[in-house]
Amino acid sequence: MLLAIDVGNTNMVLGVYEGEKLKGSFRLMTDANRTSDEVGLLICQYFHRFGVALEEVEDVVIGSVVPQVMHTLTNAVKNYLGKVPLVVDEDLDPELPYVESESDERLGPDRAVADIAAMAKYGAPLIVLDFGTATTLDAVSADGIYLGGCITAGVRVSIDGLFQRTALLPRVELVKPDTVLSTTAVGQIQAGAVVGYIGAMEHLIRQAKAEMGGGDIKVIATGGLARMVAENTDLIDVVDPQLVLDGLRILYERRKGG
Repeated sequence: MLLAIDVGNTNMVLGVYEGEKLKGSFRLMTDANRTSDEVGLLICQYFHRFGVALEEVEDVVIGSVVPQVMHTLTNAVKNYLGKVPLVVDEDLDPELPYVESESDERLGPDRAVADIAAMAKYGAPLIVLDFGTATTLDAVSADGIYLGGCITAGVRVSIDGLFQRTALLPRVELVKPDTVLSTTAVGQIQAGAVVGYIGAMEHLIRQAKAEMGGGDIKVIATGGLARMVAENTDLIDVVDPQLVLDGLRILYERRKGG
């Protein structure tokens, strides 16, 4: 079995694969203050819940955008699973080709892995949206070349910023209201934050498609709020919650096969 770990700014998502099948997944809060023993014991608890023996794990692959937790996480994997993890951008190269540019910047491992998985699962050209702590949009050409993307604050970050900087406005649930015009503070915040956010994403998708030259371009979404957004727009074709985990598995299999 393979343990794939996607370390994001808010949560770590751990997925247990038996071949290509995701046997189970679970989330841990991304917390740099946890010790390796705490992380290791939590992993053991979840494995027990799934009925999977730790000894069944053959390899571990990690993609992380939070360097501060990597020492603790890798030690937990070594001490409790007895494996040295493969880390994206250190041991595994996503091998995502980039369009010619004056910049030598490269995508974070989460975005590169998601793009690789989306191409493998759905073909290209495509647009990949990741609704995480930040919301990202990536565009990939029909030839599998990364064309560029954009980043905006996630809707939770926006609402939390509003709550923290205003004395009277309440923290609200992230749901789409029936109307934009509301007579309550909660309804007005939900309309502005949620409906406004969906509208902004629709504009970015349309603009990205236009810059890609139009045509049949699939839009794939992942991340915590992907389903909520997709249910309220016709511009998203597929919601794939395990896209990054699948990408980690795909990179591992390519490395193993090579």
